[in-house]
Amino acid sequence: MSELNPYRDFLDGRPVDAILASTADEISRQLDSIGKHWPMMRSAPGKWSPAQIVCHLAECEVSFGIRLRHTLPDDDPALERFDRERWASIYPGIPGPVALKTFSMLRDWNLRLIRAAFRATTTRHYIYFDRETVSLETMVETKAGHDMSYLWKLQQITGLPLDRTMHAGALCLMAS
Repeated sequence: MSELNPYRDFLDGRPVDAILASTADEISRQLDSIGKHWPMMRSAPGKWSPAQIVCHLAECEVSFGIRLRHTLPDDDPALERFDRERWASIYPGIPGPVALKTFSMLRDWNLRLIRAAFRATTTRHYIYFDRETVSLETMVETKAGHDMSYLWKLQQITGLPLDRTMHAGALCLMAS
């Protein structure tokens, strides 16, 4: 596990692709426990609502996909970070169910790309805005930790325990 992964403490020991593969289903399970009114649910002051969390994850999946597509074929591309609070300012106009569907479709597409290309490209690196050179492996690991951090936030809202067994049989991307 990389020290450059700011979300490493959220990882639960499952292969990162198992986490990535299960996130959309786990989000749906968490939101189903709230009921059909989750898109209108208001957050506590200063906290994101479930719909805002899902919008954030969908936006991050767009960014993650772009970063993957720059890192897989190019040598050490320079990747910029984004301002999540600035992006979040547009979320009120995006329906939560649309964001969830978008996240699910993009995640499936990105996971297929990762599984097709990852093993042959684990030595790839990118240069991140405020960090040292970061490996593709760390990028994927960070994405899995990011997923878990937001699943934990949804779990705090719903009170429903996370199902950490989902997709436990996934192909492990990380080389042993």
